[in-house]
Amino acid sequence: MAIRMLCLLFVAQILFASEDPRMKNASRENKNGWIYIHLEGTPREIGYQHGSLLAKEIDDVMQMFAYYLKGSTQKDWSFYRDAAERMFWPKLDKEYQEEIEGIAEGLQAHGYKYDNIDITALNGNIELVSYYLPSLANKAKKDSMNNRAPGYCSAFIANGSYTADGKIVIAHNNWSEYIIGERWNVIADIAPASGHRILMDCMPGLIHSGDDFVINDAGILYTETTITQFKGFDSTKMPEFMRARKAAQYAGSIDDFIKIMSTDNNGGYANDWLVGDIKTNEIARVELGLKNIRVWRTFDGVYVGSNFPSDEKLTKEETTFNPNDSTNSPNARKIRWEQLVNEHKGKINADMAMVFEGDHINALAGVKTSGRCVICGHNDEDPHGTPEFSWAPFFPAGAVQGKVCSTSLAKEMKFWAHMGHPCGEDFIASTFFEKHPEFQWQAKYLHDMKAYPWTLFESKP
Repeated sequence: MAIRMLCLLFVAQILFASEDPRMKNASRENKNGWIYIHLEGTPREIGYQHGSLLAKEIDDVMQMFAYYLKGSTQKDWSFYRDAAERMFWPKLDKEYQEEIEGIAEGLQAHGYKYDNIDITALNGNIELVSYYLPSLANKAKKDSMNNRAPGYCSAFIANGSYTADGKIVIAHNNWSEYIIGERWNVIADIAPASGHRILMDCMPGLIHSGDDFVINDAGILYTETTITQFKGFDSTKMPEFMRARKAAQYAGSIDDFIKIMSTDNNGGYANDWLVGDIKTNEIARVELGLKNIRVWRTFDGVYVGSNFPSDEKLTKEETTFNPNDSTNSPNARKIRWEQLVNEHKGKINADMAMVFEGDHINALAGVKTSGRCVICGHNDEDPHGTPEFSWAPFFPAGAVQGKVCSTSLAKEMKFWAHMGHPCGEDFIASTFFEKHPEFQWQAKYLHDMKAYPWTLFESKP
């Protein structure tokens, strides 16, 4: 009887949460592996809608991270909570504190006990794991070159003589550990009370994109690829996840984007940002380190990204990356990108960009293959692994989804998205674990990752 009463109370709590007036303008739709959510209102309202619509998925993400980070970093969730509360929470603008508090309130309305610090740690997970932790080791003089800055993603942005209509085309596929990437499955359409309308991909619980594919109604498009083997971090400065969200919401020009991202920069999640403005048809590469910032801009050209740094000074001072090793994944993919964009110069459009994102040609060998050196990466099929990303041979990681946009699509606040390997290949967990039982410890949270069709998403009217 007591168990039945508890169940009834839980159901009543969920029904009450769904009838909350803050949910009036919010909606959710599951489509081809993605969860599309529409959020609208004040920061706290947007947060509450987010936490309510994705309560089950956020709980799953939180449980996965607590388990996975304990196994991979030997630090439990309380460590990341403490760091986020100390370093990140006090530095957040009030509106983002309120949005995060709203997410926690939405979760609590559905019976989950997460708070604002849990959600802050979730948003800052990349900075904490890959930049803050290595900085602690460096300070302890254990290893001055210790870094875990990942090599996430393959991307390009083009305009002028490179594209079919002379306008902007932008594309990105997300590289990550499959246990994380299978959950990078949200398309968020956000209509905030202030600032610009946003359409982006993200993980449940994030106020920013995270892998950073964003368009806004001011005509700004941006994405990025991570600078691998980066080794800078300043715990006194502003977290990257807030700067990235602020740029999505308030940047109306490339100059705005650069200013927002570089102001009070903590060096966390150092990236080569690829940015476009459909109003002017200008594109830019913004290479944002901690000490060094370099910007390239053009009205006729192409910028590609595959985790390599471009500025010689930044490379030397802030990374341990070897730009002369053509066999590493970033440099091999850079060669392939350059082949693709030059071979198809003058013809690049959104349809072609989708094909690029699933490309499996190894430029070093000149053959179609699978592994670390192709744009649609499959480290789980690579006997060498990707040591520059700290991925062991056959470690389950690689390209987990893709997105494509163009000027014509951005004008209508639309973009294409593909959940799963952009090449169309499924990842089947049981088959993988049979071949590689050394990774069986991930089986609790690593599931099948099916490849769905490319799907068009748009902001609601």
